[in-house]
Amino acid sequence: MRATEVRIHGVNKAFSEAAALSDIDLTVREGELLALLGPSGSGKTTLLRVIAGLEIPDSGRIFFGADDVTDRPVQQRGIGFVFQHYALFRHLSVFDNIAYGPRSRPRARRPSEADLRQRVHELLALVQLEGLDRRFPAQLSGGQRQRVALARALAIEPRVLLLDEPFGALDAQVRKDLRRWLRAIHRETGQTTIFVTHDQDEALELADRVAILNGGRLEQVASADDVYDAPASAFVMSFIGESSAVPVRISGGRVLFGDRALPVPAAGIRDGEADLFVRPGDLSVCDPGSGDLHGRVVGLRRVGMTRRADIRLAGTETDAELDSSGRDLTLGEDIALSIEAGRVFPR
Repeated sequence: MRATEVRIHGVNKAFSEAAALSDIDLTVREGELLALLGPSGSGKTTLLRVIAGLEIPDSGRIFFGADDVTDRPVQQRGIGFVFQHYALFRHLSVFDNIAYGPRSRPRARRPSEADLRQRVHELLALVQLEGLDRRFPAQLSGGQRQRVALARALAIEPRVLLLDEPFGALDAQVRKDLRRWLRAIHRETGQTTIFVTHDQDEALELADRVAILNGGRLEQVASADDVYDAPASAFVMSFIGESSAVPVRISGGRVLFGDRALPVPAAGIRDGEADLFVRPGDLSVCDPGSGDLHGRVVGLRRVGMTRRADIRLAGTETDAELDSSGRDLTLGEDIALSIEAGRVFPR
C-alpha cells in the first residue's frame, strides 16, 4: 500500500452562498485512521468529497504528501472510495468487481491476469471472503457486499482510503462486527484512512483520532479519550457522550448556582453567564442536609445496562441526568446531589 499524509490548508466551500466548509486546516498522518464526526449538515461529507476530488474547494489547497492535488481530477489522486450503499456492479462477479480498477488502468500499467488473480485472492483472504469470488452481489449479505467494496477500493493500491458512512446501511449487530474487522484490516494494511460517520460509538471505537465538525468548522481534532475527557468547546461536550447543561454564573473564579458556590474549577473563565456540563456519572446522591445541588426525581428509565434518573433542579426548569444504578429512587422524591466532576464553558 502507498499510504501517505493528507494535508488540508484553508479550505472553504459554499453551496448557493451557504458555507459548507469554513477555513478547514487538518493534517491526517500517514497510516492514520481518522474519523470525520458531526451532526447532519456539519460538513463532514463535503470535506471527504473535497479530499476525493468530487468537489472543488472555493479556496484552499489539498496535499497528498508533497503533491498538491487540489486541481487534479479524482481519477488522478490515487484514492480508494467506499460508499454507504456499496456501489458494486451488479452484473459482475465478486472477482470481477475487485479486479475492475486494475483492469481499467492504461495498458502500460495494467497487471497481468496472473498477477491480478493472485492480488484478488489475497484481498479476498484479507476481507475473509475466500471461496465467494464467483458469486454476484445479489447473492451476498449486506456485510459481505461492504467487504467486497472495501477489497475493490484496496485493489488499486490507493494512497488514501476514503469511506463515507461505510456501515450506515447495515443493522446494529453487523455494524458492530464490521467495526472490529475494519480496525483489524487497518492494523494489517497501515492504510491512511478517512471515514465519515454520524455514529459516535463507531468513531470513538475505530479511529486513532476524531475530527469533530459543526456548521462547517472544525471544533476539535483529538484522540477518542481527549474528545470525551477534555472537550475543547461546549459543542463537543454536549455532542460527545451524554451530559446535562446546568446554568451557572462565574464570579471571581468561582462557579455559582444561585448563591451556592460549586466545587468545580473555573480558572481562566471570565465572569458572567456560563454552563456547567455534568455527565450522568459525575453526580452522586448524598444526605439531604448536604449536597451541591437539590432537586426532584421527574423521570426514571433504563439505558443499556444502567439506570438513569432525570432530576429537576430546585428553582429551575433544568433537568440533570443521574446514573441511578444501585439506587432505589422513586418519582417525585426530593434528593441532594454531590458534584464529583464537571466542565464549565462560558456562554
